[in-house]
Amino acid sequence: MNKPIRLGIVGACGRGASFKTACDAVQQVAIQAVCDTDAERLPGARERLGARQQYTDYEEMLDRAELDAVIIGTPMQHHAPMAIAALERGLHVLSEVTAAVSIDECRALVAACKAGKGVYMMAENYTYMKPNQIVKELARQGLFGTPYYAEGEYLHELKHMNEHLTPWRRRWQTGIDGITYGTHSLGPILQWMPGDRVVRVCCEGTGVRHSDHTGAPYSQASSTLLGKTARGALIKIRVDMLSDRPHAMTNYQLQGTDGCYESSRGGPGDRNKIWLRALSRELAWTDLEAFQNLKELADKYLPEMWREQGAAAARAGHGGGDYFEILDFIDAVRGTRPPVIGIHEAMDMTLPGLVSQLSIADGGRWMDVPDSRSW
Repeated sequence: MNKPIRLGIVGACGRGASFKTACDAVQQVAIQAVCDTDAERLPGARERLGARQQYTDYEEMLDRAELDAVIIGTPMQHHAPMAIAALERGLHVLSEVTAAVSIDECRALVAACKAGKGVYMMAENYTYMKPNQIVKELARQGLFGTPYYAEGEYLHELKHMNEHLTPWRRRWQTGIDGITYGTHSLGPILQWMPGDRVVRVCCEGTGVRHSDHTGAPYSQASSTLLGKTARGALIKIRVDMLSDRPHAMTNYQLQGTDGCYESSRGGPGDRNKIWLRALSRELAWTDLEAFQNLKELADKYLPEMWREQGAAAARAGHGGGDYFEILDFIDAVRGTRPPVIGIHEAMDMTLPGLVSQLSIADGGRWMDVPDSRSW
């Protein structure tokens, strides 16, 4: 229990490298090996991450590096196959989002989790951001009453990155109609509705509005998913990575019978804001930052992990998400508690987007979302 967990990081020359700060802050892991197909940059990545070994072949790393766990920070079309390969070897997996790029991959990943001994966790870091954690705790304590409507939006113009810096995005994120990258938006919302899941979705788009540098059309510019949950709530998810506009990647709304929350959309003077019947009979917004800075409220509603480790988390990236997801992963590997976003939670966040791609191709028809717990 006291030995550091020996990690292998794949995608070490890209997203995988960003976990270094969080691993250093946690101090309960040792980066044993790194892997990337970029052989030229790999030695520098190994040195920066302080790894003992380096590999350009992922399966060779799994077989030879004497690992306990892997962090998968590769392009999203590799997440499920790489996770399955590690689980088949009895290793623990922390995978970047999304969990998979097809429903068949999701089924195979769930089967590998059931058959293997390793822990699987999806690294949805937006769920750990401080405002989202405060809303989660308020919802857990019942201050929103019964949540019945929510919105999430990820608006992030990426055309240059799609075509030049990370060309895999051109196929897997902006080459497919529907919600291809929706877990940042849906993930926090599902945690605000504990015990609920999206059971059916429909999806429509705005049409093709842009072409890439070769003249080939992108997918539809902006896609919107409507999801109905098992408990009757309605969720709207919009993803747009093509429209020319300022970024707004953390847009959320939550409406309940006794309160509501609206995040800032990033405009001048806009703030995260909240109203809760239990704290104010007047129908007026309260600034969420002012709310969390009131000690008597912060002590009661600010999640314990942010009260105790907020400073360390703030240094680790993605609004503290990278730090807390590593901590949660370590706890899960050591058996202290189940992973916060285990395989079925990962499916709940991933599958609605995949089904939305079928819906938009079929004229926006409502379609059922499978429940991985029944597979």
